Amino acid sequence: MRSIKIVLFCLLISFPLVALGGIDGDDLPSTSTWYFHADFKEMRSSDGGKSLWIWLDDEVFDDINDDAGIDLADEADRITAYSTTEFGAVFVLEGNISQETKDKTLVAAATAEKFDTLKYKGKTYYYVEGDGDIETGNASIDGLGRQMYFSFAVKNKLIAATNEKQLHTLLDSGGKIVGDRSHNGALFVLTAERSLIQAGMDTDSFDDDDDGGFKSNILRNTKHAALMIADVAGKIAIEAQLITDKPEMAESLASIVRGLIAMAAFSGEMDPEINEFLQSTKVDVTENQLKVSVTLSPEAIVLALDDA
Repeated sequence: MRSIKIVLFCLLISFPLVALGGIDGDDLPSTSTWYFHADFKEMRSSDGGKSLWIWLDDEVFDDINDDAGIDLADEADRITAYSTTEFGAVFVLEGNISQETKDKTLVAAATAEKFDTLKYKGKTYYYVEGDGDIETGNASIDGLGRQMYFSFAVKNKLIAATNEKQLHTLLDSGGKIVGDRSHNGALFVLTAERSLIQAGMDTDSFDDDDDGGFKSNILRNTKHAALMIADVAGKIAIEAQLITDKPEMAESLASIVRGLIAMAAFSGEMDPEINEFLQSTKVDVTENQLKVSVTLSPEAIVLALDDA
């Protein structure tokens, strides 16, 4: 159902963990299978992030406003979403959420196949059941299913979870997510002083039996992947890292990436902005860890996004 997908997308586009300036591995539960964090407040205020924010506002938030009548551009400060093997997905929105946005979200939720208003320790929350699967191409992401619990009971936050007990925990903690301070085998998190977007996953959490789908041969040979976009001295730094099963695979993947960059550089149809992006990309390998990074001006990043 389209309206439910709008609600879920709005939830996914607006949530924080706890700390200004991004998250680190200690902020996530040890059994997390994927995470996403975006700091829109930092993006709006930083020299490098402003251009990226304007592009997101034009290309993403305007569409949400047109479809759902919800102006997240003015209300969403930070977002965090993650999923664990035990409890599924968790979302928290932090920002100055208007009553109008709350009302419109509830109107959209009420059109689901099932919608209930519930209470926990005097706090109101809602249950939605319907067509809420989130997919990327042919890849279904673990933790996102056909049901969700959400609440506006915590001031300046919209909290949501696919597990009711997990939502109760968030209501008890005031929307704060408690991670594990010491754990092995957890997802790694790339950090920076002024991080704008952070994401990562355990590649086994993506179920795709289609050979042409999301789990390509590259991801099929990795254990963890992480991405970070940050403001560094007024420029946009992008870094992606893959942890492979063995060092030989990291070297092979590095060769593939370098080869793709070289092939693209010789293409006569390549736009100058995309070519600059590729030529500035660095590829490094340390044991079983592959790192791909690039630092460009905000204007170059936006031009590359427009031409992509």
